[in-house]
Amino acid sequence: MSSVPQPAVRRRSPWWVVVGAGTANAVGPQMYLATTGLFVLPIVEDTGFSRTTVTGAYSVAAVGMVIGLVIVSRLVDRYAARYILVPGFVLFAASMATIGLVPPVEAIYFIPCFFVGLFGGATAVPATRAVVSWFDNNRALAVGVVTGIIGLGAALGPVLAGALINGVGWRQAYGYLALIAALVSVTMVTRFVRARAEQHVRGRLVQETHVGDRDVSLQLPGLTFGEALRTRQFWGIALGLGMVGVVVVGLQVHLVPMMTDRGLSSDQAGQLLVIFGLASLVGRVVGGLIIDRVHGSVVGPIVMLAPIAGMFFLEPPFSTAAVAVGFIGIAFGIEGDLLALLVTRYLGTRSFGQIIGPVQAMFILGSAFGPLLLGLSYDELGSYDPVIPVLMGVLVVGAVLIATLGRYVYPAINGFDQLAARDELAAAEVLSGVAEGHDTPAPSDRLLGRP
Repeated sequence: MSSVPQPAVRRRSPWWVVVGAGTANAVGPQMYLATTGLFVLPIVEDTGFSRTTVTGAYSVAAVGMVIGLVIVSRLVDRYAARYILVPGFVLFAASMATIGLVPPVEAIYFIPCFFVGLFGGATAVPATRAVVSWFDNNRALAVGVVTGIIGLGAALGPVLAGALINGVGWRQAYGYLALIAALVSVTMVTRFVRARAEQHVRGRLVQETHVGDRDVSLQLPGLTFGEALRTRQFWGIALGLGMVGVVVVGLQVHLVPMMTDRGLSSDQAGQLLVIFGLASLVGRVVGGLIIDRVHGSVVGPIVMLAPIAGMFFLEPPFSTAAVAVGFIGIAFGIEGDLLALLVTRYLGTRSFGQIIGPVQAMFILGSAFGPLLLGLSYDELGSYDPVIPVLMGVLVVGAVLIATLGRYVYPAINGFDQLAARDELAAAEVLSGVAEGHDTPAPSDRLLGRP
């Protein structure tokens, strides 16, 4: 079935989609990542595992997430967001709760960590696609607010996890975090998250809808996945941002043990995770505002090099370390804005899920390598210091890749956001016209009038 009659829809500001998507993902996979560092020492003491093993669980989860992203990327452009998000969040939460039940056997410990990643991979892309569908002029800001809310969760998650670990132990702490994740995410998704002009039959999206006496195409402009693979922009975005993941996620996961080794107390090191989350929140929101107005290939390299300054000062006293972590957190925050924005500006939204899934998978693979690299450096060399220059070099290469992407292929349509909020299907007609015209008109030729 290719079309479906348009039902009456209760009007609600598209910014509620942003709030719902951000809040749901704030208690999703990013909460697991943001709190991993706090669980390292308790798990090591309880099970006798090495730090490499415990932090390696994130790498195992990352492999699961890559597989999950590959699967969901084939579904997200074909099915309504809620039909993917609700089961994804529920199964993610169940997997996280299972971590607290495993015996002290390394092979068994890794199993639920893998499924945390596998099901967590089904949560971010459908939510991002829903948000992107509503915004064009303020797309980076909208994505920035979503990731900013996620950053708030990353800042508060360690506080909650630390209190739970101290109060009930690390095993029950995972159970309580899982319960919170399931309840909050499912409520937010079912209440607020929906893509613009999302028409479906039993969950399967249609490409055309009937309104009055006419049919409205829901076709989106952009490249197919196969066409995107043949562009240098696809590989520049994937590899450039993937290199940021190697550095920033590796530092985040090892931040607590690294700083306690360098002389800070456990409480002070835990507070650095809060600062990291708050800095990423600021980076995401402010970065989104800037990227909508300044070209991404200019903003991106600047913020990608910021962690280099941070790594030079990642030493006691606490105040110096806090500033350094702030630089690293800001870079992590703006990266989230850049990914969705660059994909849609260079490759379009036609096959958004199929394209951004593999790009995110490359970022996650880089993220998985980072904690492993730092863990091996500590276990084999007795210090994190020898690997720091390598991380700096990785950031420089990533910045160069983003700086050379070139001009946008799909620039913003003037007035689109206001039109989409007022009339979803009128906005759909504008986009289908761009898609059918093959070439994207100049913004001045696409200016949408106000009613």
